[in-house]
Amino acid sequence: MAKNTICLWYDKDAEAAARFYAETFPDSAVGAIHRAPGDYPAGNSGDVLMVEFTVAGVACLGLNGGPAQKHSEAFSFQIATDDQVETDRYWNAIVGNGGQENACGWCKDRWGISWQITPRVLMQAMAAGGDEAKRAFAAMMTMKKIDVAAIIAARRGVTAS
Repeated sequence: MAKNTICLWYDKDAEAAARFYAETFPDSAVGAIHRAPGDYPAGNSGDVLMVEFTVAGVACLGLNGGPAQKHSEAFSFQIATDDQVETDRYWNAIVGNGGQENACGWCKDRWGISWQITPRVLMQAMAAGGDEAKRAFAAMMTMKKIDVAAIIAARRGVTAS
């Protein structure tokens, strides 16, 4: 187990979430699955209690803690993408698997975890600063899933068609 691990609280589907992430993102895998050695408030002896997994190289632990705690946008995974094809693939996988779209490149998976599917070109525009960043930011504010061509056009100061 990694020295520092992100622990994500699930109602009861940590294993399903981990398997979905492992199938969706490169450098992701499901590791050890730990079963409860006794009954607990959200489950019974033998139920999956914890799942060790990796998401895009980040060590995580899924805890089936029951419905008491909910996820919020205060935590999200940010996945950098290289082009529209990669952006679409991740976005469509999350939203198409019972997830939900949000604004500015954010979406939630069906377990309530927030994701930022962020093309590198957007982050590069923000890092450039000045008018280029302002134009890219203004374009992004009108989007749900990020449109790479529109961000590139905004960086150049032209309107994408």
